[in-house]
Formats: sequence, structure tokens, C-alpha cells
Amino acid sequence: MTSDPTNEAAAGKAGPTAGPSRPRAGRRWLYAVVALSGAYLVGAYVIMPFAWRTDTRRHPDLSDGPRLTHAADGLPGDPVNVALVAAESELIHGMLKAGWFPADPITFDSSVRIAVDSVFRRPDDDAPVSNLYLFNRKQDLAFEQPVGDSPRRRHHVRFWHWDRLADNLPVWFGAATFDERVGLSYTTGQVTHHIGPDIDAERDRIVAELKKAGLVEQVYWVDHFHQQLQGKNGGGDPWHTDGRLEVAILVMHTNAPPVATNSSGSR
Repeated sequence: MTSDPTNEAAAGKAGPTAGPSRPRAGRRWLYAVVALSGAYLVGAYVIMPFAWRTDTRRHPDLSDGPRLTHAADGLPGDPVNVALVAAESELIHGMLKAGWFPADPITFDSSVRIAVDSVFRRPDDDAPVSNLYLFNRKQDLAFEQPVGDSPRRRHHVRFWHWDRLADNLPVWFGAATFDERVGLSYTTGQVTHHIGPDIDAERDRIVAELKKAGLVEQVYWVDHFHQQLQGKNGGGDPWHTDGRLEVAILVMHTNAPPVATNSSGSR
């Protein structure tokens, strides 16, 4: 039986190239294993630890902060629903730039003024807010935004300074609500502002306005901050929430000058 020269020639050509392909394939697998191992080492021992430290630094744990304010007579006040991380001057600068006005402290004159303004429907950008207490003291700062031509309807927020730092910056817990109207308290019969029930809307509004003004570096949430998702304040006004605390870390303006304010609180 004679051999086919064509087949022998083809076999002769294929023979020398088939052998070296296996070492090249092995080297490719080795390179892939080395690359994957290097990526794992860099990710596990460099990137992830850095990301974890950064995340921890920029997301301070506020889960053990206070939940509910109270009035001077011990009745429950408005729920805490927002927190700002910033120096005091930065917070004041930010709120003013976002369109908020500092509320006057409550005095006899300011109380008479807000009563007259409410009756005659005259706007009052810095009308006083009543005192609520957290950390056994009244609010350190208070801001408001009037709605319409009377102080009977307004957005307002009170802030209390926490005695802890987050990323070497002060923490301010806030209780933000909307005054819908002036009336008699359902519990004491005293003249008071009645708040709207949706305190989450007020929480979100403050942070949204600060973000719009370019003053927010980062926002995060503390889930399940409130276990009680509905209740009533000392005036008998109902409120409800999704239970989350919204936390905004403000942008630092190192050259921002201190801003004077007519804050209703003191430390």
C-alpha cells in the first residue's frame, strides 16, 4: 500500500506547530492566574480597607441619637427627623443661603408682634418659635420660612448641638415641621401653632434646599431611627414618618465669615 504524498506533506507541516501551542496556552493560564491573584490582593488589602475607612468616616453612626423633643411641661414635642454635620458658622451660613430666616427668641414683645401679625396677616420673616427641649436644654438654633402674608403658616426647624463629633465636625439634630395654622392646643387649650402631619416632607425639603444651594457634600440615611412611626406632639397634633433620619454633611467653606443670628437658643 502506497502512502499519499499530499497527506504526508500536510502532516509534516502540522507536526512542528502543534507541539509548541500547549506551552503558550499554559503561559496564558499562568498570566491569568497571576493577574487575578494580584487583583484580589489589591482589592482585598488596599481598596476595600480604604473604602471601608472612608465610608465609616463619612457615615458617622447617629443611631443612638435622641428621637423626640419635649416641651417645658414635659409633654412630648416634635420628632427629630434631620441632622446636619457642620461647624456652627457653616450651618448658619448654609441655612441663610438656602433661604431660611433665623427665628427670634420668645419675649413679651415678640409674642405680641406675632399675635398682631397673625391677626392682621402681616408677614414676619423672623417670628419667634416656642421652646422645645433636647439634651435638657432648649434649641440652640431655630430657622423659619414664612408662607404667604402671615406668620400663621410657615416652615420651621429647631437644631440642638450634640456633644459628640462626626469626622471632627459638630452634629446638629433637628426637628423640622410645618405650621399649618394658629389655634388652641388640643391638650392644654393654649394658643399654639398646629403642625402638619407629614414631617418627612419637611425633613426632605430642608436637605433639598441645601443641596440646591450647593451646600451639601453628602447625604445618607439612618434607617429605623424611629421605631414609633406615628404619634402626637404636646399640642395633640398627629404626625407620621417612615422612620428614617436624613443626615446631610455640609460643604466646608473655610473662608466663610461667622454669621450673626437671632437664634432662640443658647449653649
